[in-house]
Amino acid sequence: MTKNPLHPKKLLLSKWTAVTPVNKEKHFMVIKVIDPEIEGGAVEQVVIEAVMSKRQKTIQWRSLTDGLEWKQGWV
Repeated sequence: MTKNPLHPKKLLLSKWTAVTPVNKEKHFMVIKVIDPEIEGGAVEQVVIEAVMSKRQKTIQWRSLTDGLEWKQGWV
């Protein structure tokens, strides 16, 4: 399994390409890092936005490390 190296502090405004696009949405940008409910807790989720449609969805940030699902940058 391919893993993308990633740290949650570097996620904001990072660019991603979906390996298997859905609804012709291929390129995404992380527009928000959701702060943990418990102060000092670990970041778990981010909001990504499709570049073309501007549709947003919340995902677990660790799913971005799966190289079979996401590629870092706009490829």
